[in-house]
Amino acid sequence: MRTLQGLTVVTFEHAIAAPFCTRHLADLGARVIKVERPGSGDFARNYDTRVRGLASHFVWVNRSKESLTLDIKHPQAKPVLDALMAKADVVVQNLAPGAAARLGLSWDQLAPKHPQLTLCDISGYGLDGPYRDKKAYDLLIQSEAGLVSISGTPEEPSKSGASVADIASGMYAYSNILAALLRRHVSGKGSHIEVSMLEAMTEWTSYALYYTYDGAPPPPRAGASHAAIYPYGPFTAGDGVTVILAVQNEREWTSLCRTVLQLPDLLTNADYAGNAKRVAQRDVLKPMLEGVFKQLTGPQLIARLDEAGIANAQLNDMEDVWQHPQLKARNRWTEIGSPVGNLKALLPPGMQREDDPLMGPVPALGEHTDSILGELGFSTGEIDSMKSAGAI
Repeated sequence: MRTLQGLTVVTFEHAIAAPFCTRHLADLGARVIKVERPGSGDFARNYDTRVRGLASHFVWVNRSKESLTLDIKHPQAKPVLDALMAKADVVVQNLAPGAAARLGLSWDQLAPKHPQLTLCDISGYGLDGPYRDKKAYDLLIQSEAGLVSISGTPEEPSKSGASVADIASGMYAYSNILAALLRRHVSGKGSHIEVSMLEAMTEWTSYALYYTYDGAPPPPRAGASHAAIYPYGPFTAGDGVTVILAVQNEREWTSLCRTVLQLPDLLTNADYAGNAKRVAQRDVLKPMLEGVFKQLTGPQLIARLDEAGIANAQLNDMEDVWQHPQLKARNRWTEIGSPVGNLKALLPPGMQREDDPLMGPVPALGEHTDSILGELGFSTGEIDSMKSAGAI
């Protein structure tokens, strides 16, 4: 039996944050009913066409779900919404600010009727406060939380290449929902969870916050290097291969100097004793390191680093990751269905094949509308009437 088998999640979601959360619930076996706008659906369906005509973002976060098209503002939608709420164990929404309350989907409106329900609201800034009504997308939250200010090069700030604000809020929603389900098992009562993207992203950048404690200057933008540890970042070998290395302590610094650089005299220089001094001297140390690395190929440099016990990695591109030998060796790839055929997919991190994660297909828009409505007790005539009226 899958962990969440038998639980029903109804989600009013778009983009990444909420869909990322609910896909993880689906991975554990929950039934996830995704309510989408008739005709267009989740707008992430149209971000691009990179996966054989499907959108890359949508494929990533929407497998194993059932798609129900419903115009939730339509007068004929109310009985459908009521039936869905009666069926749901968990409701997730990241609609525009204030939309859930206008539709009767707020905690105050739902809890009296459904005391065992867990409701998770995901918003940009929270349900109150001066920023409550501001729209929020990943880059905007990365900026508001200060991440962009500490990312990039000294010359230019940069966003993260991944949707980290969406991912952070989706993961906090997921973990809080799991905790709420455990509480319900003990108390029999539902929970209201409110996840703010700003608060999730601020939590993730709190090292930088503490670095600036009492008005201290912020960590400098260091590109792919580490702002507060050196040497830690990318270096180019003589054959053009980029290798990332990380020296975290004095033992590793000693090993780097002796085994990798083969410059033991660096260990006698007090200017490089301790990480703080090396960070201050990075402009002096960098050409010394590069001078040695240019004499080696990428494989030779990695071999020396491995011999010295220095953490290292190759700077892979996306195609390298698809072909990564470690993922292949651990048999982490599987396949999922989709409207355009089978697609490669990564097994959920932390789950093994014997855990039997639910790796269901990516749904076509409205693929399950008729079957879900029939299950909820609506007749064929009623379903046809809703279709004619544009409610579904």
